[in-house]
Amino acid sequence: MGLPQIKSEDKPRYTYADYLSWQGDERYQLIEGDAFLMAPAPAVRHQAVVMEVSSQAHVALKGTPCQVFTAPLDVRLLNADKSDDQIDTVVQPDVLAVCDPGKVDERGIRGAPDWVVEVLSPFTAGLDHVKKRRLYEQAGVREYWLIQPMDRVLTVYTLKDGAYGRPHIQELEGETPVGVLEGVVIQWDELAARLPPPEF
Repeated sequence: MGLPQIKSEDKPRYTYADYLSWQGDERYQLIEGDAFLMAPAPAVRHQAVVMEVSSQAHVALKGTPCQVFTAPLDVRLLNADKSDDQIDTVVQPDVLAVCDPGKVDERGIRGAPDWVVEVLSPFTAGLDHVKKRRLYEQAGVREYWLIQPMDRVLTVYTLKDGAYGRPHIQELEGETPVGVLEGVVIQWDELAARLPPPEF
């Protein structure tokens, strides 16, 4: 059985305990107790970006305490004073890096990653740009990247004094250093050449 059917007048606040009990093919994320259905199987361009970005970061971080992960992997955020079962925010970023080994356990990540990358699709763009940006800012994610593979645009938010300021926006060309991970520089040109042409 998947997510319980809820009447429109009811507004349940789900927890990680509820999340772990859901079965079926559909996958959800929790944001402050609200359940969000995840997108269907991603397109080829989405997978190409995830694989390339994660593999470049993985190679650059070898020999450091930092680890790179890709979805599906549960990241439990906020509610630091609560037990796992009572946490109400669980997300699955496309790519993430964690430099504190104490945040990694058998269930996934507990606490804010240092770097999060979301590869946008029409299904998830609003969630990633608005709700997740606010969520990652509040949780203390030090750098948040949004990659739009169809338009070949990167948007970077960097945490300073507890807030994301004006984003840096660039085309997927040349290279982009990850500001919070020393030595990690993502190269775009080879990836961009392999992506399907933009759709107009």
